[in-house]
Amino acid sequence: MPESTARRTIIDPMTDSTFFQFSQFIQTELGIKMPPTKKVMLQARLHKRLWKLGLDSFDAYYEYVFSPDGREHELPQMINVVTTNKTDFFREPNHFDFLVEHVLPKMIKRHGLEKRFTLWCAGSSSGEEPYSLAMVLHNYSEQVHGFKFFILATDISTKVLDKAKLGIYDEESAEPIPVIFRQKYLLRSKERDKGLVRVSPEIRSFVRFRRLNLIKSDFGLRETVDIIFCRNVIIYFNRETQEHVINKLYHHLSPGGYLFTGHSETLNGHSVPLKAVAHTVYQKEF
Repeated sequence: MPESTARRTIIDPMTDSTFFQFSQFIQTELGIKMPPTKKVMLQARLHKRLWKLGLDSFDAYYEYVFSPDGREHELPQMINVVTTNKTDFFREPNHFDFLVEHVLPKMIKRHGLEKRFTLWCAGSSSGEEPYSLAMVLHNYSEQVHGFKFFILATDISTKVLDKAKLGIYDEESAEPIPVIFRQKYLLRSKERDKGLVRVSPEIRSFVRFRRLNLIKSDFGLRETVDIIFCRNVIIYFNRETQEHVINKLYHHLSPGGYLFTGHSETLNGHSVPLKAVAHTVYQKEF
């Protein structure tokens, strides 16, 4: 269905039955909690898609999204607007300190420097977290010669992944980056009035972005990873889905590997074989 360039259509409010259909899909396929209290939020987020397509009801939109043509062309757009993509550079900075001061020295002592360490940012959004990690790790490699690393960054939203691959951000969003890292790893736009910066090619080269749905049964990852950052992601899932996702992440961790979660997230009460080594930092047994 081509996007409409006509005047905005008057759209009927979403019915409870249509909300239930959308919420069931969102909870089952995306793992995102969608109780009735979020009906107004969902309706507001989907409005723009209906306008673009020239549709006058959420019933018609639902039918289109799940038609063969809609599944191919519109379903990814719907996922983009439904998912939450709040992120910042160097968010929860204590994690980066703990990584450099405790985790990396222990892993190097155990594995040596012949190994290339692999990190996974699960729910990487528009790239601020994996690029923050890449800056920290590159800086670390200048102090510990021979240290090698690679970062896999995944998200379900194609829209944020496209932005992440470009590595272009406004200067204001880059303010949390330490000054020395801004000087080393950011390039300012030649058109200064645009107020844009770009992550350097060297830092971008350490990160590979790909689309991945965390609640699907198969991540498509053939090898285990040493460290996983899955921060401020499972907070949007219900308890059953949280446990499901954490156990899957556990199985993709190497023995002795580490999982970092968001400061507002906890694994307490979950049946997960990980031990806490710091606040919201967990380790897999050897």
